[in-house]
Amino acid sequence: MAVIAVRLASRSGLPTLLIYLGIGVAIGQDGLFGFTFDDVQLTQVLGYAALVVILAEGGLGTKWHEIKPVLPAAAVLATIGLLVSVLVTAGAAHYLVGLGWRQALIIGAVVSSTDAAAVFSVLRNISLPKRVTGVLEAESGFNDAPVVILVVAFSSAGPVDHWYRLLGEIALELTIGAAIGFAVGWIGAYGLKHVALPASGLYPIAVMAIAVAAYAAGAMAHGSGFLAVYIASLILGNAKLPHRPATRGFAEGLGWISQIGLFVLLGLLVTPHELGDDIVPAIIIGLFLTLVARPASVVVSLLPFGTPWRDQALMSWAGLRGAVPIVLATIPMVADITDSKRIFNIVFVLVIIYTLVQGPTLPWVARHLHLGDIDEASASDLGIESAPLERLQGHLLSVAIPSGSKMHGVEVGELRLPQGAGVTLVVRDGKSFVPLPATMLRKGDELLVVATDPVRDATEDRLRAVGQGGKLANWLNDGR
Repeated sequence: MAVIAVRLASRSGLPTLLIYLGIGVAIGQDGLFGFTFDDVQLTQVLGYAALVVILAEGGLGTKWHEIKPVLPAAAVLATIGLLVSVLVTAGAAHYLVGLGWRQALIIGAVVSSTDAAAVFSVLRNISLPKRVTGVLEAESGFNDAPVVILVVAFSSAGPVDHWYRLLGEIALELTIGAAIGFAVGWIGAYGLKHVALPASGLYPIAVMAIAVAAYAAGAMAHGSGFLAVYIASLILGNAKLPHRPATRGFAEGLGWISQIGLFVLLGLLVTPHELGDDIVPAIIIGLFLTLVARPASVVVSLLPFGTPWRDQALMSWAGLRGAVPIVLATIPMVADITDSKRIFNIVFVLVIIYTLVQGPTLPWVARHLHLGDIDEASASDLGIESAPLERLQGHLLSVAIPSGSKMHGVEVGELRLPQGAGVTLVVRDGKSFVPLPATMLRKGDELLVVATDPVRDATEDRLRAVGQGGKLANWLNDGR
């Protein structure tokens, strides 16, 4: 049902999140089947597990060269900007809705985090400038960590710590998580590059196992496991590991399973007939979050970076919410905080309403800000699959030439591959042949390139350069 729903959602523009939640509600106690599920603690545990997989999939699919220039801005937006959004939203929840300060701060923290799954899935289907998508993707990967710390602190049984102590704990946990994520990711990438596994299908499993191990190590060290898994996955995804496309596809499939299971589970947990009294408070808090808190956090965070106002406007509207706020809303329920059920209901309604508003309208907002339908790279990236030949000390590179690649029309001899590499086979229209130096490549071709160990990386870099810049790519830089 969920797989069919993805297809229907892609045609109608309806966010898949709502369809999955709807499936859960339909199965639940107020739905067609009347199934009762109220295990909040199990939901939280499974929700954390799903978020680990979703963050791992997001990190593996994030391109380092796209987020590197905007990393400082994303880091500030995921920390300083997050605190601004929490305080503004909490103020609205307290003064306009009448919630106590503890409950207001919990709601402010819960809904201020952008959802990694929503951001990754939506932005990768919209053509936007890399400087915008880079900030939003990195922010959504980073901001789960401090939000979890804040929600746990606000949901503790005792009084909330002094603000300076709380900020110190957040900084320490983020530092520990970042260090462990970097260490696990680097060690894992080094090991997979130098140890040839006996079957190609083991590489995706190994990569995901390393990512989950990063979360476990970070959590056991009293650091941020969510930040650790994202950083480790980011390193693994950009490490030029063998069988990268297969690994990416495997991680994407696990990400879909996690999203489907998580949203259906959250739909089961909610009781629809109890939501009526919380619709108006959810709308009020959501309005302040969307129109005041999020824009304020973006402006304050990006002020030192000179970000154009159009970029800031789009980032303000693109603060997408999804499963993360609903999962985080189970934390005060497990801690048995006063009005925790009301907090969960408000967050649930808020996510549904503003997902319906923001998700489908994001392309429209981008176009009216003259930021949509922009392709800064001007050429499609190549899909390159690598298989190690351990005994022969070489690599087989399977290269697919997509539509829009500037490798179209380039002769094999004009690729100017490094010495020790060569195109050995071309598959075109279902037929394979051994190319000559004068063979002209076309879009849709699949190439088999053999490269020795020392020139493997240089060969892949050269192929990507030609795909982006044509046969004269790097002509002045490499001196040939």
